[in-house]
Amino acid sequence: MVAMLFSDIEGSTLLLHRLGDRYLEALEDHRRILRAVWTAYGGTEMGTEGDSFFVVFGTAGAAVRAAVDGQRRLEEHRWPDGERLRVRMGIHTGTPGVYDGDYWGMDVHLAARIGAAAHGGQIVVSAVTGELTQLPDGVTLRDLGTHHLKDIPEPEHLLQVAIDGLKAEFPPPRTLGTSSSLPAPATPLLGREQDLDRVTGLLDRPDVRLVTLTGPGGSGKTRLAIGVAAESTTKFPGGVYFVPLAAVTSARVLWTTIAEVLDIPPRERGRIVAYLAQRTLLLVLDNLEQLPDAGKVVAEIIEGAPHVKLVATSRRALGLTGEHLHPVLPLTDAAVELFVQRAQAVRPTFTLTDENSADVVAICRRLDGLPLAIELCAPRVRLLSVKELLSRIDQALDIASTSTVTPERQRTLRDTIAWSYELLGPEHRRTFRCLAVFAGGADLAAVEKVATGIDPVDALAELHDANLITLSDGPDGTRVRMLETIRRYAADELQPTAEAEAVHREHATYYADLADHLEAIKKTMSDPPVERAEADLDNFRAALTWATENDVRTGLRLCSALGWVWLFGGYIAESRAWHEQVIAAAGTTSSPELAACLRGLSNLLLMQGETDRADHLTTRSLEIARELDDPAGIAFGMTVLGSVQRQQGDLDAARATLTEAVERLRTLDDDWRLARALSHLGGIEEDLGNLEHAEDLLRESLTITESIGDAHEIAAQGQNLAYLLILAGRLDEAAELARGLLPTVLALGSPSLTMAFSNTVMNLLIRRGDPVGAARLFGAEEAMGERLEIPNPYLEEELAEALELVGDTLSREAWERHRHTGRTERVEELLDRLSL
Repeated sequence: MVAMLFSDIEGSTLLLHRLGDRYLEALEDHRRILRAVWTAYGGTEMGTEGDSFFVVFGTAGAAVRAAVDGQRRLEEHRWPDGERLRVRMGIHTGTPGVYDGDYWGMDVHLAARIGAAAHGGQIVVSAVTGELTQLPDGVTLRDLGTHHLKDIPEPEHLLQVAIDGLKAEFPPPRTLGTSSSLPAPATPLLGREQDLDRVTGLLDRPDVRLVTLTGPGGSGKTRLAIGVAAESTTKFPGGVYFVPLAAVTSARVLWTTIAEVLDIPPRERGRIVAYLAQRTLLLVLDNLEQLPDAGKVVAEIIEGAPHVKLVATSRRALGLTGEHLHPVLPLTDAAVELFVQRAQAVRPTFTLTDENSADVVAICRRLDGLPLAIELCAPRVRLLSVKELLSRIDQALDIASTSTVTPERQRTLRDTIAWSYELLGPEHRRTFRCLAVFAGGADLAAVEKVATGIDPVDALAELHDANLITLSDGPDGTRVRMLETIRRYAADELQPTAEAEAVHREHATYYADLADHLEAIKKTMSDPPVERAEADLDNFRAALTWATENDVRTGLRLCSALGWVWLFGGYIAESRAWHEQVIAAAGTTSSPELAACLRGLSNLLLMQGETDRADHLTTRSLEIARELDDPAGIAFGMTVLGSVQRQQGDLDAARATLTEAVERLRTLDDDWRLARALSHLGGIEEDLGNLEHAEDLLRESLTITESIGDAHEIAAQGQNLAYLLILAGRLDEAAELARGLLPTVLALGSPSLTMAFSNTVMNLLIRRGDPVGAARLFGAEEAMGERLEIPNPYLEEELAEALELVGDTLSREAWERHRHTGRTERVEELLDRLSL
């Protein structure tokens, strides 16, 4: 048993922008300090990338003492320009596997996820680590509760290592799904005691299934909903789940978002409702007003999942039978308390006095007691006196208050945002407007390219000071976000300008370029950039939505380049919907981008068993490629066509088509696609019984793929070869190959790869005398395909073959019993427990 510690610097990208060339000095000091600590406590450094460390210690106690000592030394160090460098650390103790001098397995992933859940300056450890550690003086453990961690199937009990003299108060861990992962509010819940009591009281009633919090934008609906959820965590054994929907504009993506928050594969609505029907939980659906079909979605959940209750936030009622409305009214006395708190956050000496109290009360009244308006306004006391602030609010509010079409409170909030907007300089106003095109936030590189055209740090600092944006950590550093109400205001300001179309086009082009880039580097990486791609899923969706109507070629580029992202994430239905939509918009215009998108849709149709339509679309893509005299497009199209013909059962035609595709690809500079075509051709030769020739083709494919470095393709081609070796009766060679591939398959988490590998291992188990293990794996793979809407066209054929190979070693009844047991288990867990 060993203790694994992961660490990295929080907010390193923003720190780099602030320090400039001196950042390297800070990074070197950080490494020197921590490496000295690792060495002092017997740690072995397993990996370093950028500002992160992966270190292994012999005992949990050594790891914890090293982390404590490291945080103390980091706090004592004098950093360049008076900066404060915050390092987050996570520790888990377990028994990871060892392969080729490196550690692998779920324990390693768990340690990494715990590290990612921590905040800068915080040490978070697993429960087992806490139990095995004898704490040094001045150090205690704080219980953080049970949390769901990304990609970890079971909830984990987390603890914080609190160190005397160092910061001990942090927001909740960055985790998923459970009540402990509710958003960390920036302000306390003030003046909402009666609201909280009424809503929680409604939820306690057995006849109440839905409570909708209504009110104008900025009235505090989301904040109250979070408070209600936090109060309800012990009442719902299935958990409390917060579903943010501000960037969602369709019922399809609403269902997908609910599935993501529940940490289940994206699927059609009936399967999500069936999942909910088995659980007693609370769903908080935040920001429904922009979804015209929201009421239908909520009604389906209420009707199909009798033990689920819902809290919704919306500017209007959903209009459902049995809906209980709770209007979230503006704050009264608590508005002044909120103003004072926010003012003191930027000006610690600010206090409410006899001289300024009347003006503060007047400001809060002019802002209608709307929390968002107050939070935007109060920080200006850093620059203005309260009396000056009041006079400026009067001027700004008077300008737009004559509108008769906007509801009164919405006009007041709009005026408040407009006032902050007018205080910005011209360039900062432009940045603010342009930020409206981003859905779900954006990293600094995107903001610089799309919204500013200059170094964005100064503009973002100004917008952040004005509380018009929020900043958080993302996979590529600092991420910029807007509250959706503010984003809508910014969009209204952008829409009538001459620059609106150019900004939307720049946004779509940027994310098309990013999608192309991620697809290209994915082919050369041992760790595909899945998390990086998923961080901008909402931006990819927004870009696709705009491009489909305004720039079809960019839409086709996006759709084609994102194919692997949809596949890795299990977004099969959404991927198909986007392909269908963009292809329909493209019409009959021929282009390489359309041909690529047609091939992508054909592959999706093959996965779902729709061979006839896949044949039609592939033929059309080939016609376009030949019309354009595009050698690469012809070769790519023939590769897909060969797969279609194989699935149709025409092996001779498939062999001829793929043989020609390979010959064409050998003349092109695209080894990645050549390797794929060789693999497909190898599969045809395998089907025809030419195992020796098939092996030559598969080994050539694998050799090429290994030279490129695409981990997913290496695993895919490797498992194809392993299956061939099984058919050839070379079981020990197949087992050795599968054993080496297993860590990669589990680490990648690609559903299609996992299912293919599972099928290969299932065949190996049967032939090695483990029919029980094979039956369970068969059932688990079958259920996984159903969950992901990936039907197996060869299911009956594979079942018959498996039963024939099992013979008398296991009865049909026993096989079905173990197959049914497997349907309740995860393929990944069964594979991880195997001894191949």
